[in-house]
Amino acid sequence: MIKKEQKIKIITLGCHKNFVDSEQLATLIENKKAKIIHSGQYADVLIINTCGFIEDAKKESLEEIFKAIEAKKEGKIKKIFVIGCLSQRYKKELKQQIPEIDNFFGVTSREKNLKEIIKSLNLEYRENLIGERNPVPRNHFAFLKISDGCNNPCSFCAIPLIKGKYKSKPLRKIIYEAESLVNKGVKEIILIAQDTTYWGLDLYGKRKLATLLNKLSKINGVEWIRIMYTYPARFPLDIIEVIKDNSNICKYIDIPIQHISDKILKSMRRGITKKGTIKLLETIKNKIPDICLRTTVIVGYPLETEKEYKELYEFIKQFKFNRLGVFTYSKEENTLAYKLKDTVPQKEKVLRQESIYKLQKEISLNLNKNLIGKSLKVLIDSKSAETYIGRTYMDAPEVDQEVYVSSAKKLTIGNFYNVLIKDAEEYDLFGDT
Repeated sequence: MIKKEQKIKIITLGCHKNFVDSEQLATLIENKKAKIIHSGQYADVLIINTCGFIEDAKKESLEEIFKAIEAKKEGKIKKIFVIGCLSQRYKKELKQQIPEIDNFFGVTSREKNLKEIIKSLNLEYRENLIGERNPVPRNHFAFLKISDGCNNPCSFCAIPLIKGKYKSKPLRKIIYEAESLVNKGVKEIILIAQDTTYWGLDLYGKRKLATLLNKLSKINGVEWIRIMYTYPARFPLDIIEVIKDNSNICKYIDIPIQHISDKILKSMRRGITKKGTIKLLETIKNKIPDICLRTTVIVGYPLETEKEYKELYEFIKQFKFNRLGVFTYSKEENTLAYKLKDTVPQKEKVLRQESIYKLQKEISLNLNKNLIGKSLKVLIDSKSAETYIGRTYMDAPEVDQEVYVSSAKKLTIGNFYNVLIKDAEEYDLFGDT
C-alpha cells in the first residue's frame, strides 16, 4: 500500500555534477505523492548519490551507506537507494556485499536511470520537467552541467570507465535550462563538465564552447557566467575573445594542468607538453590581463621523483596561479596508471602536497594584498552574525576564497555590491560597503 505522501531524502556526495543530478531528481520526485525533505532523521526512502572517483571519495560514500543501514535497522528509514558513480562502478560487488540496500542505479544513461528511480518510487515520470530544477541551498547561483562522460585518455582517471564516452547536452537544452534557472532568480551560472572545452565536438563535429558562451551571455538577467574544468590540450582559443568581450562572463578560467614535467605529462597521457602548457597560459594572461586562473595539480604520481616534483614546485612559484588545489595521487583499478608501481610513499605525497599549499599561501597573500584599497564587485552569498560573506569574479563557490563584508546598511543575499577592500589574509578579503 503506497502512502499518500512519501518522505524522500537525498544525500549527495562528490562533485558539483552530482549535485546537479540530485536537484534534477528532486524536481522529478516532488508532487502530491512525494515530498523531498532536507533535514530530520526519518524518511520513507533515503537516496544516496555517491562518488567513486578516488579512494577517499569511495570511503566517504561507503561510510554514508553504512550509517544509512544502521538508521534503517532503527526504523528511521524504510528503504535505501544508492545511485551515482560508486553504484555504477561497483554495482555487482555492492549488491553481493551489502544486501541491505533496496536498489542500485548507475549513471551511464541519465534519463533511463531517472525513469527507473521514479518508477521504483511508484511515481509518475514527468518528462516535461527534464531541465527543470531548483538550486539547493541557495538560488542566486547554480551549476549547469553541459555534458556527461569523457573522451580524454588520462592514465590516472576512472571517469571514462564510470561514465563512458563524452555526451554533449544539446545547445537548446542548455539554453532552456539556463533560462529556467534565471527565471527562478539565479544570477550566476557556473558551467561544469568533465571537460567543458570538448563541448559540441560529438554533436556538431567541432568544439563549440565559444558559441555556447555567446548564447548564454545574451540571456537577460545573467550577471555572471563562470567556466570550470577546461582541459589544456586542444584548448579552443576562440573562447578567449568571447570571455574578453562579454562583461557578464567572468574573467576566470579553471584549467587543471595536473603537472608540468614532460615526463609526467606524457605518462599521464595529457596530450600536451610543458612548452604547450606555458604557451597556452601565457596567451590567456596576455589577452585578458585581469584574468583569474585556477588550476589543480597532482603530486606523488608513480614516476614523480624529487626532480619532477621540484620542477612542478618551481613552476608554480614562478607562474603564480590566482587559485590552486593539490591532490595526492590515488591508485585506481583498471586505469592505465594502475599498472605502474606506486613508488611514492603516502607520507611523502602528503609532504609534497603540504609544501605546495604552503607556497600557494604566500602567493595568494601577496596577490590579495595588492587588492587592498580597490573597490570590487561582490556577490553576497550568506551572513554570519553581523558580517556578510560574498565572492568576487575571481572566486567560484565552495572552492575559492571569500570576502567578509561589513556594512551599516542591510544587504540582500544574492545581490551584488561594490565593496572597498580594507584588509587581506591568505585566502580571505575584508571590506566595507
